[in-house]
Order: sequence, then C-alpha cells, then structure tokens
Amino acid sequence: MRLSALYRYALKSAQGEPLQHSSVDALGLTGDRRWMVVDAESGRFLTQRLLPQMTQLQALWQGTTCLRLQAPGLQPLIVEVPDADAALRGVTIWKDSLRVPDAGDAAAAWLSDFLARPCRLVQVPRARTRQVDTAYADVGDRVAFADGFPLLLIGQGSLDDLAARVGRPLEMLRFRPNLVVEGAAAYAEDQWRRIRIGDLEFRVAKGCSRCIMTTLDPATGERSEDREPLATLKTYREREGAVYFGQNLIALGRGQLQLGMPVEVLE
Repeated sequence: MRLSALYRYALKSAQGEPLQHSSVDALGLTGDRRWMVVDAESGRFLTQRLLPQMTQLQALWQGTTCLRLQAPGLQPLIVEVPDADAALRGVTIWKDSLRVPDAGDAAAAWLSDFLARPCRLVQVPRARTRQVDTAYADVGDRVAFADGFPLLLIGQGSLDDLAARVGRPLEMLRFRPNLVVEGAAAYAEDQWRRIRIGDLEFRVAKGCSRCIMTTLDPATGERSEDREPLATLKTYREREGAVYFGQNLIALGRGQLQLGMPVEVLE
C-alpha cells in the first residue's frame, strides 16, 4: 500500500489543492482548513451544503502569511493572516462556539460579492483551535475548522467500488479527503486502528459520516439529480441513521508526508 494523493483545503469548503508533499502538525496537514467563511450577522459557518458556488472558490496559501482568493468574475485578492488577538469575531461551527480573528473588510466585501450574501472571512491561530470530541480522542487533541477531526483518509479501492456500484466514474474530491491510499481492498480502512505512513503514525478515530455535499460535482458545483453517490452509499454503508465513507485520523506526532510513501497497518 502507498500514499497516492494528498489534498489540502486552506479555506473550509473551497476547492482542494493537490500536493506532492506536506508537513503534518498537531492540526493535520499544515495549513489545512485554517480559514472559514461565516455569515456576517450570526457568525455561523458557511459551506457548500448551503452555497454550492463555493466549489468555484479557490484559496491558496502564499507562503505562511497570506491567502490568495480567486473566483470566476472577480480579480484575485491577497489576504494577510490577521493578528491572533485582534478583531476577534464570535463564530459557530457545528456545536462549537469560539472567538477567532477576522480577516478584514476587503476580504469580507470580496466574498460577499461572490457568494451574494453578507459574510466574513476568519482565520484560526493554534491557540484558538477546538478540542476534538473526547469520545474518540484524547484531551488535548485539537482541530482547526475541519468538521470534527484533523485528517480524513479514503482508500482508492473504496472509491473504485462505489463508482462501480453507481455505474459511472466518481471524483475523489467529492469526498474531500486529505490522504488517499492505493493498494488496499475496498473499505479495508474500516478495520484499521493505527497506521504508519513513512515514519509518521496515525490513530484511526472513527468513520466519516457523509452528507449532501457528496452529490455536488466538484468542478461545476452542479448537484446530481439522482442524488448519487449518496443514494447508493445509503444502500450498503448506512448504520444508525448515518452514512459512512472514509476514516477520520489523528496524527501521533509531527513529520513529513510524500506521495508514494509506504502505508503500513499497525493495528
């Protein structure tokens, strides 16, 4: 088995960035989901679930101090990482409420124009991240703006099996993984508890429950009229009212990942 793809999502629910290599820190891939768009009035997080046009939004790190925003019909915008303790804004992501730095009026106006609703851009410094659900993690395990866990892994064999069941090719980016593993049987990752990629170990925390976002074409933002692949997943991957595909991971240390690295199951 080997690591066949790496994806980073600098801005939650924007386009994924394929990587050849990445460092891994306590929050997952370095720079992953450190930015988020929120409703200007409520501070509630905004994603493709509500705004499919976010599939057309590109956000790429420029070094470690700036984010470059790009979208159809707009001039690109460079946004600096805000001061960690200045202009704090109350935001909500799922059940978590926290105060994080606001990225300023220029970014807010640019995103509000593109998304056609008043919104703000926020960024999370390490000291203001969230505790991972302690039902599946240790006290001190942290996550930035990912839904619940620092990393998501999917086996290529699992996607291939799902595509065969649906009857058409499926893009891996529908499922927004950070890590893709090639060479394992379909859904083999369901049985893993601890793995090693290169020299770095990971704990498998829990399966990833899936939502309507999987029905969006990541290239166009169009929703599939037949609700695929979610409809097919429900026929064989549903339990206790949730549909699972992929596994959430927590890194047991810091290190480097490179495409092609061997993947070893430890437990």
